[in-house]
Amino acid sequence: MTSSISNFSPTSLHRKPGLLRNQANGFMTGLASAFAAIAVLPLIFVIAYVLFKGISVIRPLMFVQLPPPPGLEGGGIGNALLGTLLVTLISVVFSVPVGVGGGIYLAEFSQGNKFAEFVRFGTNVLAGVPSIIAGVFIYGLVISTRVLFGNSYSAVAGGLALSVLMLPTIIKTTDEGLKLVPQELRWGALGVGASKFVTTMKVVLPAAVAPIATGIVLAIARSAGETAPLIFTALFSPFWPEGIFKPLATMSVLIFNFAIMPYEAQITLAWAASFVLVIMILGMNIFARWISGFAQR
Repeated sequence: MTSSISNFSPTSLHRKPGLLRNQANGFMTGLASAFAAIAVLPLIFVIAYVLFKGISVIRPLMFVQLPPPPGLEGGGIGNALLGTLLVTLISVVFSVPVGVGGGIYLAEFSQGNKFAEFVRFGTNVLAGVPSIIAGVFIYGLVISTRVLFGNSYSAVAGGLALSVLMLPTIIKTTDEGLKLVPQELRWGALGVGASKFVTTMKVVLPAAVAPIATGIVLAIARSAGETAPLIFTALFSPFWPEGIFKPLATMSVLIFNFAIMPYEAQITLAWAASFVLVIMILGMNIFARWISGFAQR
């Protein structure tokens, strides 16, 4: 032991770049960094291009005006902005109670039974279903049957289609968020005589508000920019919304319709709507990150 200590040299702890293993490590680190940059670059380019093209055509009056008829100039995206907010609100009303309730059942009351395994499997499958399938599903269930008081295309149908897309995210984040709550909180509440339901509602759920809210915001951000489901359900209207049971304009469908028109005014409005939609989605994602970071403090 004494001889090994005497032979120790401080220089043996220094990194030697000339060693083959260090050269290989540096090469692989650089290669991984290059692949990470390649993966992020398309997102940066797309966002930068949309922001550059959109900000140059944004005018304050665009947010309070209707789109112009084909061939005319001016106009705005006020009806599409209002329609997007309305449809998103309807989707939240439908999806949040079901999604949070489903997550609470899976985390607190299912006890790992077969039905819970089936729900988790179905949630994972639904998360990977193309959004157009949700639109076709609501079209067949609501539009073609006219079950909404004899109406077909409507804001309610659009909200139902978006809620189908939001459900997997809300259920999974609620389930995982409740699992992060320390078990001691449950034992303490049960130990003083609280029922399982009261413990879940009064103790466990408030402790998991932050991750649940993060999941809801991410679900809204995911559904707000969807186009295909709204084409099949909410359709489009060049006028202000006339009610939740009537067709209405949304920004994603406005972009789809106007971007392929041969008129400069409509193409300009499509870029403006793209800019606003990107800013909204970016804002919701940043807000979700803030909620997540606040919960970890």
